Amino acid sequence: MLAARSIGRSDAKARDAAVSCVRGYRKRLAEYATMDPLSVWYARITDRDFLEGMPKARAETLQGRIDEGARRGSSDFEFPKLTEMVGGRLGIHDAPPLIFHPEISRSGEFQSGLSSLFDDYCSTLADDRRVLLDRYRLVDVAIKVVGVGSVGRRCWIALMMSAANEPLFLQFKEAVASVLEPFAGQSVYPHHGQRVVVGQRLMQPASDLFLGWVTASLTGKQFYVRQLRDAKIKPLVETMDEVSLEIYAKRCGWALARAHAKGGDPAVITGYLGANDKFDEALGDFSIAYADQTERDHARLKAAVRKGDIAVHIES
Repeated sequence: MLAARSIGRSDAKARDAAVSCVRGYRKRLAEYATMDPLSVWYARITDRDFLEGMPKARAETLQGRIDEGARRGSSDFEFPKLTEMVGGRLGIHDAPPLIFHPEISRSGEFQSGLSSLFDDYCSTLADDRRVLLDRYRLVDVAIKVVGVGSVGRRCWIALMMSAANEPLFLQFKEAVASVLEPFAGQSVYPHHGQRVVVGQRLMQPASDLFLGWVTASLTGKQFYVRQLRDAKIKPLVETMDEVSLEIYAKRCGWALARAHAKGGDPAVITGYLGANDKFDEALGDFSIAYADQTERDHARLKAAVRKGDIAVHIES
């Protein structure tokens, strides 16, 4: 709904896209409910599946972006932007307030604790991943301000280098109690980073190689660990027409259905949703109310910025 509004579509067309997403989710989940568990586990959504039905010119453009993302590693992409040579030593480039070395990182206690922290993190990896990570050495760590999904949480990035001077960036993202705990009860996992990692491994068809978790001994804060970018390709919603947006919405529903089928019981969820479109239409109505509230919240935020109540940093 928000995406459609941002490109000037009417609420009726925007709601259609939202309903298509939910209907795609419900129908795909019903298909997964008829499959044997192993087939569901190995089910994939390929780039061909994603592009099917797209207008030819748009499909070719997207295929080019996918091919480029596959050719270029995430750390190779970040390396020139995030590093610099200072006094003949390679390190992470300070770009405050978004990337910086806090004062604590220069203390001897912090530096000595890094080795044990990495050992603890590595103990959460499978042996084959540990062997791979052992081929890199830690060069530098710094704070990186993260995006909307983790705003306000601590995030450290670590620069690793191989013997052949090939980079690997890891990020240590703070993990706290799930917002669902007050309603669903305490997690069965004693470590919130472990909860996040297990969830990602369970739902994603191909999780990050270096997913793990650790507790910082100096602060007691819990973190989960993964590669910094992992070759993500962002959907360019601002370039989509109505057809492309609706196809993209359906693929989002498909991806969510696959995740829920792998991590839950698709037959039970399908039974709850039913075979008619009541759930689809209800979520369509909800999408309008949710988008309206989001826009009201954003308007209040902008007003607070204009009045100087909130300081902001605008990326160039």
